[in-house]
Amino acid sequence: MSSFPVFAEPAHHPVIFPVEPGPALLKRLSAIPKLTAVRPASRLEVRPRPEMVSAGITEVDALAGGLPRGCLSEICGAASSGSTSVMLAALAAATKRQEVCALVDTMNAFDPTSASAAGMELARLLWVRCGHKNHSPQRYRDTEKKKESNFIEKGSSAYREHESRVEQALRALDLLLQSGGFGMIAVDFSDVPFQLVRRIPLASWFRFQRVVENTPTVLLVMARAACAQTCASVVVKLSAVSSRLSVKTSKPSHAQLFNGLQIEAELLRSRLERKPVQSVRFATTVTRAG
Repeated sequence: MSSFPVFAEPAHHPVIFPVEPGPALLKRLSAIPKLTAVRPASRLEVRPRPEMVSAGITEVDALAGGLPRGCLSEICGAASSGSTSVMLAALAAATKRQEVCALVDTMNAFDPTSASAAGMELARLLWVRCGHKNHSPQRYRDTEKKKESNFIEKGSSAYREHESRVEQALRALDLLLQSGGFGMIAVDFSDVPFQLVRRIPLASWFRFQRVVENTPTVLLVMARAACAQTCASVVVKLSAVSSRLSVKTSKPSHAQLFNGLQIEAELLRSRLERKPVQSVRFATTVTRAG
């Protein structure tokens, strides 16, 4: 009968790790040079709530609580959704507070006459126009904007033109944020196809958000859809519900005048207050020259 060597198995004893009290453990960790600035979450200071300023529209203020200083806020909406009216109202409210504001006009579509009619003090506005210097706002609205769609072919001349304007807008926005001293900085991507806006890296939005925090500046981004993602503290989506037309005029008998829009504003995100998605409606009014 063959025999096999038999090995005695070592006895299994429970491993007891020394348990140190909380203060002693923190004291040992604080002695490590790389961890000297580490503090437990229970000892972190509560970040103060940012100051809220008026967006210039009572209904939007009631919905989102206003626009927070030192934060990035987004107003998004499709074409003819009232986003330009909201942007002009926000800038007008800021200039009425005697604040110097800046507008990065990506597609050179800003109309000073409409801004003045909205109550904006143009002397307190820095208008940064992107693109070629020979493009006037009216010329752009009459030609290029008619050809614009939600999608443009990559590599085409229109795509390169839009891409160049977005790059100029981002560089201008970076310089404005670094310079400081502005009560509100608005960048208008409303007329840019969203396929280009969504290609802006998240790292860029994160850098803008970090630069503007701890400052009294309101960073307002206008686009067709939300693009700054988690870097935005407040996101409001606009949509046109209906058009307001006047009664038929006498000459010609079939003509009607456009008097404004009925707009619905929906709160998509608010990092300042935990509350469900809400919406409000308000109307815009057309100011006619002459």
